[in-house]
Amino acid sequence: MAHPSSGKLLIFSAPSGSGKTTLVRYLLAQPELKLRFSISATSRAPRGKEAHGKDYYFLSREEFSQRVQQGDFLEWEEVYAGTQYGTLRKEVERIWAAGLNVIFDIDVVGGLNLKSLYGERALAVFVMPPSLAVLEERLRSRQTESDDKVRQRLAKARKELGRSDRFDHVLVNEDLAQAKEEAYRLTQKFLQL
Repeated sequence: MAHPSSGKLLIFSAPSGSGKTTLVRYLLAQPELKLRFSISATSRAPRGKEAHGKDYYFLSREEFSQRVQQGDFLEWEEVYAGTQYGTLRKEVERIWAAGLNVIFDIDVVGGLNLKSLYGERALAVFVMPPSLAVLEERLRSRQTESDDKVRQRLAKARKELGRSDRFDHVLVNEDLAQAKEEAYRLTQKFLQL
């Protein structure tokens, strides 16, 4: 079994609707990469078929705050008013203890926080939509959110796009097959496989 300190982190961040989740799922399906998904904790309620311990660790606001005070989080933030997300230290340690590398599907601020914590042990990839118009189209085609929510996400996306230069790599997701190939190549090179 690998020593926990030998593990690496892959951080995929992007505005909502850029395709980072699709790319992360693709990489997780490649067994030779030895990746395991880092499950985030959140103070929001489950949506649809989301399950505790699979999609997120769902915590009450009180429990989330208590765990922040106890220092259980590597990083956390209030992404939308009243809704916190964060990465539990134990989650990363659990994956490394199993001899695997950690992959994150995380918002931009969280991704940058993790990169600053782990430095060279982390590869931070910003998944860039081809344009804001395409991003809006993708968000609306999901049909999961109100117009107001879509507007909120687009406003947040504009800010996030301004931080893309702080990542190790910017991957433009215009053609999904090409984006998957590039994500795989970057991952392979970083893990030195």
